[in-house]
Amino acid sequence: MDLTAGGARAVSVPRSERTGLVPAGTVLAGSVISLVGLTWDIQWHGDVGPDTFFTMPHLFLYSGSAISGLASLVVVLMTTAARRAGRPVDARVGGRAINVFGRLFAAPAGYLVTGTGAAMFLLYGLWDQWWHGLYGFDAVIDSPPHIGLLLSITLSIIGTVMVFAAAREHRWGTVGVVGSLGVLIAFSTVTVLGLQQIDVDGLDVVSVGIALLSVLLVSAGAGFWGRPGGAVRVAAALAVIQAITWWFSPWAAEAYASAVGLPMRDYIDGVPAMPSMMPMALLPIAAVLEAVYLLSRRGWSAGRLSVLAGVVGGLLVGASMPIQNAIVYGSDRMPWAVVFATGAAGAVAGLLGGFAGWRFGGMLRLLAPAKGENAHA
Repeated sequence: MDLTAGGARAVSVPRSERTGLVPAGTVLAGSVISLVGLTWDIQWHGDVGPDTFFTMPHLFLYSGSAISGLASLVVVLMTTAARRAGRPVDARVGGRAINVFGRLFAAPAGYLVTGTGAAMFLLYGLWDQWWHGLYGFDAVIDSPPHIGLLLSITLSIIGTVMVFAAAREHRWGTVGVVGSLGVLIAFSTVTVLGLQQIDVDGLDVVSVGIALLSVLLVSAGAGFWGRPGGAVRVAAALAVIQAITWWFSPWAAEAYASAVGLPMRDYIDGVPAMPSMMPMALLPIAAVLEAVYLLSRRGWSAGRLSVLAGVVGGLLVGASMPIQNAIVYGSDRMPWAVVFATGAAGAVAGLLGGFAGWRFGGMLRLLAPAKGENAHA
């Protein structure tokens, strides 16, 4: 694979507000469908029990990834055909074209990442089917094939963010970045469940992981936006997703169980499993981060501010998650020792998240071509 846009030169391409909107919207729709399937599947495991491979939540997960993968494949084939015919390739459609397998294919950067994630999902899906055939059902969410599946979808969603970032001169491009970053935060709350295997007395390790990823992605929104409001917009997108899935997950699990004639467990607590893992305080925390970023007007460097914002954000997310869990699950006593320890660990994780997230946001901005120019690969 040649990771260079060999022979790229700037050419003028007729502009259209809707250039690239259809494939970008399609991969985002695939990501949202996968998220819906995941929230449904996790709720099913808790409220109904083990499942087989061919269930509706699983079909949502697989169809979402298939939609994103097929859309990416179509764009890659069209880009390859355009390059071979000597036609200019618009870099606003997924980013500049990258040579794949020498010059056999030309793939826009965003669609290459999304398509790679979808292809990996297919491979892990075959492993998951074998797993179901061997054991008959899923007992836990963090089985080996599931971790691979979740990471594959995460990669596809990252590619979706890149696709919209390449079209940032259009309003739908910037809105899409914010929305897909919100989807990525929501999805990442499940991937950190793998940290449950790390047992540290008095510390909520999963909440530390949530603090790291949520701060990283909110900071990426701030870095991409380049002006006040980016962090709040991403947090608001997560809040909308959390509100919708909070209602949807329990309802879908009960409705589907009734449709297939399975009983609900008699000890369910009624808490939406996956939405309750999303940080409820992220929106006000993002507003605090925005206040930190405003210090740039007093001469503070962006690098220092990203670290400071990350520490503050990680501290607040890390400390708020044990409190959130205690309230949601109706705990009789607040685990203050865990709150303070998790907040401190979250601050350290947030330092890394703020630093990396701000730079990731800046990298997203570079995916778009210079004003008035497009790449011809």
